[in-house]
Amino acid sequence: MTASTNSADFGFSSTAEEVTEGLDLTGKTFLVTGANSGIGHETARVLALRGAHIIAAARTEEKAIAALQDIGHDGTPLACELSEPDSVRAAVATVLASGVALDGIIANAGIMALPELKVHHGLELQFLTNHVGHFILVTGLLDALTPAGRVVMLSSGAHRMAPEEGIDFDNLDGSQSYAAWTAYGRSKLANILFANKLAKAFEGTKRTANSVHPGVIQTNLMRYRDDHDAVFSSIGRNNLKSIPQGAATQVWAATHPRLSKVSGAYLADCNLAKSTSSAKDEALAERLWAETEKLVAAL
Repeated sequence: MTASTNSADFGFSSTAEEVTEGLDLTGKTFLVTGANSGIGHETARVLALRGAHIIAAARTEEKAIAALQDIGHDGTPLACELSEPDSVRAAVATVLASGVALDGIIANAGIMALPELKVHHGLELQFLTNHVGHFILVTGLLDALTPAGRVVMLSSGAHRMAPEEGIDFDNLDGSQSYAAWTAYGRSKLANILFANKLAKAFEGTKRTANSVHPGVIQTNLMRYRDDHDAVFSSIGRNNLKSIPQGAATQVWAATHPRLSKVSGAYLADCNLAKSTSSAKDEALAERLWAETEKLVAAL
């Protein structure tokens, strides 16, 4: 990381189009999860606008096809249901079999603050979807990543809501306790820790891995909550971002030349940002990686 990454050029109000203005991404390929809606859809649109080929990953191939049609891009649809390990593995196999080289993987998809505990494959659903699903996808595609490829993990400022110990490894199924925002925060903390551990693995190469807080955006990520209007009102309308603004930081992280040597960073508003001490805990990141490998092997 370098201090020069911080830039007065971009900030809270910057849009994905603004941060990529002048960039020619012709010949580059990016895989975007959750490309069918919200900031994932905007990310795919803007990357395609700049000339990139998009592998649009969505829960079903039909949703992925519709997303590509909506942005008028002749990209590659990919079915990838992150809560189903077999679906994720099939997606990995499809990409590897195609022989495509990935210039970037933008792990954008996710679910947020489920009001009631949902357990799938023995794991709390947000942890399974947001972290474990992306873990299987990204680690499975490392051989397809170009020598200077970038991995961008969509995290959130809500990682601050994670349990006091960071990751409560004895409660990954939610059987001991469950609180919607705490569980969501744990999954978003896991996204940062995964990116940081991956950045360590990339040391000595030109590959990078970073995590991103996109801001607070009104998208269908809140579809599971009946109190979404109250949540957004409590945050304050002036603190909300539009979808084009919300997509900016992850697009910036995936494409901007200024980020070519930045790895293991937590980014927000197209700048370096501060995360919690748990998010910077290397031992915690090591343990999470090891524990996730065990979980994945059993799934």
